[in-house]
Amino acid sequence: MVGPWIEDSLLHRGAEAIVFSGTWMGRDAVLKRRQPRNWRHPDLDARLTKSRLSAETRLLRRLHQNGLPVPELLAIDATEGWIIISKCPGIPLFEALRVGIQKEILRDVGMLIRRIHAAGMTHGDLTTHNILWDEESGLSIIDFGLSSITYDLEPLGLDLQVLNECLKASHPSIECGIDLVVEGYLETEEDMAKAVILRFDGIRSRVRYHG
Repeated sequence: MVGPWIEDSLLHRGAEAIVFSGTWMGRDAVLKRRQPRNWRHPDLDARLTKSRLSAETRLLRRLHQNGLPVPELLAIDATEGWIIISKCPGIPLFEALRVGIQKEILRDVGMLIRRIHAAGMTHGDLTTHNILWDEESGLSIIDFGLSSITYDLEPLGLDLQVLNECLKASHPSIECGIDLVVEGYLETEEDMAKAVILRFDGIRSRVRYHG
């Protein structure tokens, strides 16, 4: 890769992508490079990579234009399979909750999720690793690789269920954590918000029944 990208360190190596921190034209930034899936035909893999990166950048632009605290798109090469985004401040909420940050911040998480849903999007992987917290800047959300544009209730409810399962598995000491998220989500008192929570309750019930 050429250009004004200066790599600093490896942040994450996953099945779908490798993520690095660094700077882009002097700004703190993150480079996300999609990993080739060798079990797929190279042409199909290239088309899917290009399509998914293009979709992710459209979502980021839309959220950023709506004033949501998400990374700003700085550069993209969908053919080569990488994007560069601004680096959001803070630490993962996963860490913040474990070092004594007040659990009431989960109400703010619920409010933020509702704003994303109101913009017509789901995140697709809402865990406390993909939510950042900074004492000055507050909350932000990252990693929109599994996001989609939709107003359907089921995927919106599933966003909350993913976070619910994460809270139970990774933060068992926080009792009723998802209830705080729901409180924040419902602060708008909009019919759509109420409908999403009803669907989420239905999903929770199905999971408990089949579990």
